[in-house]
Amino acid sequence: MTAPPGPQTPVTVRSFAQRLSATPRGARLARHLALSQLPAWGIPYDSPTADAVAVIVAELAANAVTHGRVPGRDFELRLSLVTGGVRVEVTDTRGELPAVVRPPGPLDDGGRGLLLVEALADRWEVLDREPPPGKTVRAEVDVEWERPRV
Repeated sequence: MTAPPGPQTPVTVRSFAQRLSATPRGARLARHLALSQLPAWGIPYDSPTADAVAVIVAELAANAVTHGRVPGRDFELRLSLVTGGVRVEVTDTRGELPAVVRPPGPLDDGGRGLLLVEALADRWEVLDREPPPGKTVRAEVDVEWERPRV
């Protein structure tokens, strides 16, 4: 004989995914959606974690729109609450992997996005997209959980 089932814990969604148009508007929406999701996971809007995730999403989405764009193809934003942190993944459909991250020249207009990701993320990597073609840039930001203030 088995014991009756005990109280069930509610299911908590620990991931968020959205396909977005590979346009500047899609990149802005990616940042907005990320900042809207974090409070649902207990990460305050004005926390250092939320600030870091916002910049990482903005830079990776801008790169997907600028460098990873294939006409007629979207990019994907995926956020996951993982043990100890938040994982950000941005996937595009262009297969070329970024070159080694090098500091831009002082007068260069761009080239600082991955430097910001490198500075703000606790870990990051570039993976081949499954299924091909494309790539996924994955970054993780550790979360130091605080007790709610009373």
